[in-house]
Amino acid sequence: MKIQILSQKFSDYSKYIKGFSVPTIKRYRHVINYFAKLAGIVEIEQVTPENSRNFFYHGRTELNWTANTFICYHKSLAVFFRWCVKEGHMTHNTMDDIETPKLEKRLPSKLTKQEASRILEIVDNYPYQNKFLRYRNYAIFATFIMAGLRKKELLSLKLTDVDIENLSIFIRQGKGSKDRAVPINYRLAETLGRYLEERKKLNRTCSEFFTSYTHNIGFTQSGLKRLLEKIVKASDIKFTIHKLRHTFATLMLEGGCDIYSLAKMMGHSDIKTTTIYLAASIEHLREQAAKHPLIDIIY
Repeated sequence: MKIQILSQKFSDYSKYIKGFSVPTIKRYRHVINYFAKLAGIVEIEQVTPENSRNFFYHGRTELNWTANTFICYHKSLAVFFRWCVKEGHMTHNTMDDIETPKLEKRLPSKLTKQEASRILEIVDNYPYQNKFLRYRNYAIFATFIMAGLRKKELLSLKLTDVDIENLSIFIRQGKGSKDRAVPINYRLAETLGRYLEERKKLNRTCSEFFTSYTHNIGFTQSGLKRLLEKIVKASDIKFTIHKLRHTFATLMLEGGCDIYSLAKMMGHSDIKTTTIYLAASIEHLREQAAKHPLIDIIY
């Protein structure tokens, strides 16, 4: 059977049966199409251990894939081929015979406390057209830095998801299709409340919490990208939205937050994912080192 037809059926299965997210399904389809193109195959029966192995060998030696790219492609094809075996289109998952490289252990990139403060200062003092843009944009960056939301989570926020009175933000179907509640501090609550007042003055009635200035719709991904580019240029600090999330995590640890509470706020299903921020926070480690019981008697 043609691999393109199976790719479509697998996408439908992933969406309607497994409930995978749209970005995940797009990644699966991209990897499947890329594999078929480079391997020069059209039918699923043409997949062999040899052309599967050659695909990854070519990627590592000719295309300079990182270990992370290799593993991502391997996992995507493994899931697809596993489904093909289950459906009777393949007799063996060729990914089972291909060893994956060891993933490089890198500390998450983050900003310092001073850099995070400067970004908020720049956002607040940027020469906007009006108060709505100033308060909305400041609220967006403050939410990233003070609540650690992912980009998609922030853009998907609804008005009913933000409870300023009870100091919480409800994340619906975050990464891994998990709901979670994120507590917020009084400063962020005041910032969000100030934005909401300007939102009402603009007569925005759409369900999204953060809205467009020119239309009665939610703030878009392209709009956020343009805003990010402006602030990066104005602040002269290179950062991404995900880097702000890393910054939130490390600053929380340095402020005394325990690792279990942080894992809940970040939406990590495995606390091992959260512990990497312990290594990234030198201030936190320095504080822990100062707790050695012999520190006061060694000369």
